[in-house]
Amino acid sequence: MSEVSIRPALITKVLPDSIAAEIGFEPGDRLVAINGQKPRDLIDYQFLCADEVLELEVLDAKGKAHEIEIEKDFDEDLGLEFETALFDGLLQCNNRCPFCFIDQQPPGMRQTLYLKDDDYRLSFLYGSYLTLTNLTQREWDRIEQMRLSPLYVSVHATEPEIRSRLLKNPRAGQLRSQLQWFQERRLQIHAQVVVCPGINDGVHLERTLLDLAEFHQGEMPAVASVAVVPVGLTRFRPDQDELVPVTPEKAQEVIAQVQTLQTQFQRQFSSTFAWLADEWFLIAGQALPPESHYEDYPQIGNGVGSIQQFLKTFAAATARLPEQISPPRKLTWVVGNAVEQAFQPLLQRLNQVKGLTVELVALCSDYWGQSITVTGLLTGHDLLPALQAKDLGDGILLPTVMLKHGESRFLDDTTVEDLACQLQTKIWLISNVEEFMETCLWLDAAAQPCISGTPKAPSCV
Repeated sequence: MSEVSIRPALITKVLPDSIAAEIGFEPGDRLVAINGQKPRDLIDYQFLCADEVLELEVLDAKGKAHEIEIEKDFDEDLGLEFETALFDGLLQCNNRCPFCFIDQQPPGMRQTLYLKDDDYRLSFLYGSYLTLTNLTQREWDRIEQMRLSPLYVSVHATEPEIRSRLLKNPRAGQLRSQLQWFQERRLQIHAQVVVCPGINDGVHLERTLLDLAEFHQGEMPAVASVAVVPVGLTRFRPDQDELVPVTPEKAQEVIAQVQTLQTQFQRQFSSTFAWLADEWFLIAGQALPPESHYEDYPQIGNGVGSIQQFLKTFAAATARLPEQISPPRKLTWVVGNAVEQAFQPLLQRLNQVKGLTVELVALCSDYWGQSITVTGLLTGHDLLPALQAKDLGDGILLPTVMLKHGESRFLDDTTVEDLACQLQTKIWLISNVEEFMETCLWLDAAAQPCISGTPKAPSCV
């Protein structure tokens, strides 16, 4: 990536009471360089800003250039947020995995939904998964020099021919040498294996987990953990893609297989090492492992232990529940049907509060063509017909996991504002247990984030 292609970084937010606010930075300004260097991304920005003396080149919103000198404490943050973490553009994926969610979407959506990233920087910053197949020597050198660890790697299979078949890329077979590279440099990865029945399951799955366990050695194991995830398919996937859905029988088989290996890993490492995503147990109709099974939740981003963590956090929060509330209120809580049974105890506890009624609406996704759906894949097209004829009470509790990060837009391009308007109701966006509890108990508080679909109602966005 040449320096010419590095765009000035667009500032979208200036944190109050920060150094940047004191100087007079405003949203719309652009950061060009720090101490003469143009940052490629948020990683460079954070590294360069660690100095005590900074000379900044900045373009204001009108395009006028400014040079600013700042003296600050070492590692003190400037208080700037940017439009994107990548100032030089996204490193896109060069694989053609048949199970890629990007290729399982309908045509005609917004362009950003079709961008396939395979960017190690997003992996380091946000825990997104990459395959390592598109890294140039320059990128490998940068990972080493800046100690960008851990990274999150989609392994899927360690046998070269199986992995190349899954990724449709001959370079995919180089994985083992890449793992050795991480091991030699004392850098780490967290691995994921998306199980596609008939391709990388059975003996191939066992081989993969045992191979990865070879790199879980010493004080700084190259492979810190593994998540085993069922392939997710939609009705929009390409024809003749070799893929078949995970059945309850297959889920039971994989659970039994991996649990046998987990017992072996516990003896060998005093750690489970390889975890099954919650979805396996939901598909199989089996109880989830206890919360203690997940140790320090190394694969929470893959849905490994997320339900038990939510239940644990919720249980702690119930200590704040009063015996009754006034005035009475009714709320509709929308989730994917995959968690319907797991959330029943939560529902019962909430409805023990006199004056509070919370109705759980657990949906599958007709949009994606799935009979069992996790909450994050529900779309506006799924919610609207399911909720139109219901008494929604005072409004809807909507988990933000359904929405694009930082926006109020579903995967199908519907917005929460559209949904609220069509349902003529209020929608509270819930990102954690704390917000969930506050909304249930203090519905009228001005601080509550909600979107109103009633034109005459006061906005509380």
